Parts: sequence; structure tokens; C-alpha cells
Amino acid sequence: MPVFETLLYEVSATGVATVSLNQPETRNALSAELLGELKQALELARDDDAVRVLVLASTHEKVFCSGGNLAGFAADVPQIQKHLRNDLFPSIFRLLGELGKPSICAASGHVLAGGLGLALACDLIIAKDGVRFGTPEINVGVFPFMIMALIYRNVPRKKTNELLLLGEQISAQEAMEIGIVNKVVPAEQFDTAVTDWAQTLAKKSPVMMRLGKDAMYRQQDMAFADALDFLRAQLSLALGTEDIQEGVTAFFEKRDPEWRGR
Repeated sequence: MPVFETLLYEVSATGVATVSLNQPETRNALSAELLGELKQALELARDDDAVRVLVLASTHEKVFCSGGNLAGFAADVPQIQKHLRNDLFPSIFRLLGELGKPSICAASGHVLAGGLGLALACDLIIAKDGVRFGTPEINVGVFPFMIMALIYRNVPRKKTNELLLLGEQISAQEAMEIGIVNKVVPAEQFDTAVTDWAQTLAKKSPVMMRLGKDAMYRQQDMAFADALDFLRAQLSLALGTEDIQEGVTAFFEKRDPEWRGR
């Protein structure tokens, strides 16, 4: 396993891979180094058959992620290098969508700027009560270009406009009300809530989860008629798996299924 400098990576006995952003001195600013290692960690989780679910977390007490590394924006390097480095953001967003396994963002601290993009790229977000969300880039003369597509696909248009243009932060409760967050829990219940969802997801059929996750990601921007055709084909594929037969049989026999992953 690679040695990471900016994050922690561990896999539990139940198949939960936890990737924790671990640069508290920068509030987990998304430097090229951190993004590069995050991409590597996600690929590791994707390719490990023992991993059933991924949790994206932070070791910082108050901040999940403060966003892009502002020093990098102003660095005196050729423009083409800045452009090439920017590919790490879309690469990571695509990786989370194509992971083949469900992902949970454990938002134990403030989720800001590019950090909001990371959170929204995950399938589910659990937030600790008191956490704030926002895109404050405009306040420092930047704009959240790389995460805009994710926000517009999760949040109503006018509310997204408000977030992007005003640069103000919102509470975890409001983030849940507008569709950013799935669940907000008190601090003392946060770890338990994340573990409960991760364990629940880890118990599902891995092959069906992969088929379902891939379908969720691919159909989201298709025209309705095209999506129906694609999803019909995916259903036919799913009907040929052993896990769907096992799941139905276990249901009628009133027992827990024994997934074969094929």
C-alpha cells in the first residue's frame, strides 16, 4: 500500500474504506499534492474487491475542507501548468461517480469552496450539526468554476446562484433543506450515524451496487427517452446475475442473503 503524506487510508474488516483528509495546518486546502494523493486513494478503493463502501472524512477538528489552495492560484508558474493541474478536480469527481461502490461524505467540519465539490461528488452526505457550507471564492476574487456543475445538479438554480454570487455560508440545516445534505446529526451522534450508514451499505450485493452506481452516474444527464432505454438494458443485465437470484430466494426463505458478487 502506498504511503500517503496528506491523508489517511484504512479499510475495516467489514469492507469500509475511510479516506481522511489530513493536512490540518492548511485546513485541508486542496493542493496539487493532496488532490494527487486523493486520486490515488480513490483508485485504490475502486480496485480493491474487499472494499464495499467509501467514507470521505477529515481529521481537522473544525474544517472538512477549506477549498482550493489559494497560494497555487497566484503562483508564478506557466499558465499551461496551472491548466494541467486543474484536471485533478474533474478526475476526482469522475472517479467518485464511477467508483462502482457507494460513497459517504462525513462532514464533521465546515465544507467550503472546492470542499463542497468533493462532498457533492459523494453519493451521500452526513453533516455534524453546526457545520457550515458555502462557496466563498468570490470574496477573494476567485469563482467556483470547477464545482459549479456539481452544485447545479444538486441544488435549485436560484439558490445555487445565491451561493455562487454572494459567497455567503449556510448552516448544515439549510444545506439539508436545499438538497446538499442527506442528514444532520448532533456532534455526539455523528460517528455512530456515519458508521451505521457505512455498515448498511457494505452489506448490500457488491455486484448490484456496482451496476446500480454506474447506472445512477451515467443516466443523470441523459434525455428521458435515452435514459429509459439505457436503464432497461441495465435491468436485463442485472437479471442475469446470481446475486439477484440469491436476494429473491433469501427474501422468500426469510433469511439473510449470501452475496456471491456475480
